[in-house]
Amino acid sequence: MPLGPLGGAVLAVDIGGTKMASAVVDGAGEVVAYDRVATPDDPDAEVLWRALDGLLGKVVADAGAPALIGVGVGCGGPMTWPAAEVSPLNIHAWRGFPLRERLRERHPGLPVRVHNDAVCVAVGEHWRGAGRGYDNVLGMVVSTGVGGGLVLNGRLIDGASGNAGHVGHVIVEPDGPPCGCGGRGCLEAIARGPGLVAWAQGEGWRPGEAVTGVELAEDARAGDAVAAAAMRRAGRALGLAIASATHLCDLDVVAIGGGLSQTGPLLFDPLEKELRAHARMDFSRDVKVVPTSLGQTSGLVGAAALILAADRYWHAD
Repeated sequence: MPLGPLGGAVLAVDIGGTKMASAVVDGAGEVVAYDRVATPDDPDAEVLWRALDGLLGKVVADAGAPALIGVGVGCGGPMTWPAAEVSPLNIHAWRGFPLRERLRERHPGLPVRVHNDAVCVAVGEHWRGAGRGYDNVLGMVVSTGVGGGLVLNGRLIDGASGNAGHVGHVIVEPDGPPCGCGGRGCLEAIARGPGLVAWAQGEGWRPGEAVTGVELAEDARAGDAVAAAAMRRAGRALGLAIASATHLCDLDVVAIGGGLSQTGPLLFDPLEKELRAHARMDFSRDVKVVPTSLGQTSGLVGAAALILAADRYWHAD
């Protein structure tokens, strides 16, 4: 497939607790080639690296081996930034793994830029997705974890350590369940897929079964009362967090991606109800909450923008 009219090709990478995805993205932000693999559940860091290395090689070959101008990466956090020694909460094999340095060794001479995976979703949606044309956008991922990234006045906000916009650790239930970060009652502890499943099983839904958030949503659609209550629980928590973020940042748009965002009204109806109950200031009432329009490629397009639109989205080097 030929590259888009702006030329240039970026190798984009999206690394999360459930899957690793990669794409070649052209200068217009179009995906030229794409593939994904399940994130290996293995304690050996090198097993994970070899799986990623194989995926990257395949995607570049599928794109016709174009001349690359850079590598952009979104990865679950926390990480040192911009050095990108990564320790994702949901990828136990990598603790202090030198991801940026390893990718630089793989692609000598090319710029390699790594940011949080949810930050890349925010960037992708602002650049080419549901936030296009707006200056103030919160992008969120609701999946194995809950993360976010923040664009204000048309530019990505990094914060002191690259973690600005990390809405997953806004407290929505002070005496709520423990979170992987060490706190309690974080949005992530309540709304992430595995947390919802655990809560529902504790309430009697499919106890002892190995089930996923996808099955939880399917049962909620079919009328299971506990599964439906779990989805409402997630939606309410998201609505509370978004109300707080909107009052703090004066947002135009919140774009939500990740697996749970695909459940539609099961998630968005209770979210909207809770948000509108709490976003009562005049300036906060017009915020729009929408699914990401780029779907599963949001993070990849955003990762590519770290190279292709660095004036707005990369301020570290």
